[in-house]
Amino acid sequence: MNDYTTPPHLPSDPNLWLEAVDDPSALEWVGERNQQTVERFTETDSFKELRDRILAVLDSTDRIPYVMARGNYLYNFWQDAEHVRGIWRRTTLDEYRKKNPDWEVLLDIDALAEEESADWVYAGSSILRPTSDRALVNLSRGGGDATVVREFDLNSRSFVEGGFTLPEAKSDVAWAGRNKLLIGTDFGPNSMTDSGYPMTVRVWERGTSYEEASEIFRGVATDVAVHAISSAYNDYSEYYITRMLDFYTSEEHVYSNGALHQINKPDSANAWVHRGRLMIRLKDDWPHDHGVFKAGSLLIGELDENLGDSSNLEVLFEPSDSSFLVGWDVTKNSVLLSITEDVRTKSYVAKRAGSTWNIERITESSGISNESVGSMDPYVDDRFMLNSQSFLEPAKESLGNDGEDLEILKSEPAFFDGSNFDATQHWTDSKDGTRIPYYEVRAKDADKAGPTLLYGYGGFEASLLPQYSPGVGIGWLERGGTYVIANIRGGGEFGPNWHRSALLQNRNRAYEDFIAVAEDLVRRGVTSERQLGIQGGSNGGLLMGNMYTMRPDLFGAIACQVPLLDMSRYHLLLAGASWMAEYGNPEDPEQWLFLKNYSPYHNVEGDGTYPPMLITTSTRDDRVHPGHARKMTARLEEMGHTVHYYENTAGGHAGAADNSHRAFMTALVYEFLWEMLNKS
Repeated sequence: MNDYTTPPHLPSDPNLWLEAVDDPSALEWVGERNQQTVERFTETDSFKELRDRILAVLDSTDRIPYVMARGNYLYNFWQDAEHVRGIWRRTTLDEYRKKNPDWEVLLDIDALAEEESADWVYAGSSILRPTSDRALVNLSRGGGDATVVREFDLNSRSFVEGGFTLPEAKSDVAWAGRNKLLIGTDFGPNSMTDSGYPMTVRVWERGTSYEEASEIFRGVATDVAVHAISSAYNDYSEYYITRMLDFYTSEEHVYSNGALHQINKPDSANAWVHRGRLMIRLKDDWPHDHGVFKAGSLLIGELDENLGDSSNLEVLFEPSDSSFLVGWDVTKNSVLLSITEDVRTKSYVAKRAGSTWNIERITESSGISNESVGSMDPYVDDRFMLNSQSFLEPAKESLGNDGEDLEILKSEPAFFDGSNFDATQHWTDSKDGTRIPYYEVRAKDADKAGPTLLYGYGGFEASLLPQYSPGVGIGWLERGGTYVIANIRGGGEFGPNWHRSALLQNRNRAYEDFIAVAEDLVRRGVTSERQLGIQGGSNGGLLMGNMYTMRPDLFGAIACQVPLLDMSRYHLLLAGASWMAEYGNPEDPEQWLFLKNYSPYHNVEGDGTYPPMLITTSTRDDRVHPGHARKMTARLEEMGHTVHYYENTAGGHAGAADNSHRAFMTALVYEFLWEMLNKS
């Protein structure tokens, strides 16, 4: 396979790329290109105004402080101008109902970072049930996936001296009682998978070192990961262990009294246990004694009746031609369902009614909207939180309970004037005749072709749903642009088959779908090739790279963020091996035959004509290696193509770690695209 020229800031051996990220020559190369991009796009008044307006929204106290309920408190992580790295805090429901709640600050990340001279980024927490007086806090250096884990006392608001602590790694940690944890972490050789995640589950007793933790389960190196949880519902007497065989298949086990029992399910199905009840979401049809459970269905039954060869399940939800399950959660006695209907999500509650389940709509919103529902605290009661929003209507957060009217707790203000725009849904035919939907947000008085931004992802069964985005409103719509989201195959908008239809050798379907949407926008007179810009990140960055090489004539500018671009080596770096079920194995000659067709690094041509492209990444991205972005940029520079590059030194795979970073990166992308698409 031809890897062309390896740029001087990366070794020829990809296994050495990890060490090369912080090499002085690499950082010098990055610094030079960052400076060129800064000077080119961020010195204008329009950029500064846009950045400041977006930052004002991100720092606004009018934003909804989204919460997690545990015990008597609602917990929230908050960042603003005063708390740049953020504060972890809590309040009561009665206080939360107020416009300005009284928050108790638990942990100030800015103060901690200054005290310890560390680039700490808050990466989540896990609170001990049922006492809710201890937590495991995850801290990341610069926003990467690898974290340090520390035990925290919620009463004294301090880290526990001599408490549970794990050094930096991509760890998996869960409470198994007050004095016991389930852990998977880097114990040295043969403890992590090829994908860089834990390969073992071990029980760590308080008062011992983590190296002394006793192993109860082991996967193999080619697995993606092994992880475990336990539940206070049964006094942590059972451990639920997941062995991820690849990104989409897994085995589920119950460990109890020293014995391991496998849950009866297809490897491709997802399983979840709550209060002794098992729920299984199918990705394939599953034959049973009386017929076939349909792919996309949610099944429910008692855990102890579905171990080993036993199976006793009933259908809680079955998809139709247009309705698919995209999410579910549980309360103490009910199941909450988020269901898409032609890419518009609605929320339902399912309750046991005798021998059957009764499914009821939670609210009756209409139009192009998106709802998501989650339980308050499933160990306590049946309360839930419902979030609703649309492209032009800000988010609302409501509290619900069985048999009660919804109570609106929080509403965001309009950060841009949505009354000037219309949001509409359109459909077009892909190359193979498949109907592809897309959303378009456009000024009501627009009567001619103009600058248009088309966003896409198309992978990992992730759905792009209607969402209120102040950044899009301020940075694109108010400037006169049209914004479009393409719901291409590879996503989850129409269930597991929509995703699977664009895997491996069929990856081209996602790219053909995106091209079909772009061509339809031109055909309908919404835009022209010269004024059509596109944007995507991560897997969407791979999509952008392929649009760059496959149809450079169709686009006026491309924003490619935290991307995969060299598909011959992606599996050798960081979490890359975990994605082979999505893309394929480059070391298999037959699979490389199709992989090379969508490896942008291998398909760019020196004598080709390409639109200008902005490539962004993060030095601290330990999921998709920044070497992809660096290597592609160096290759394009070598060929003489117009490419701009910016690498944030922090932020991990998100590309930004605080609000100022987020505002800068958002404004940079919109400023680049706007200038490129409005050239005369």
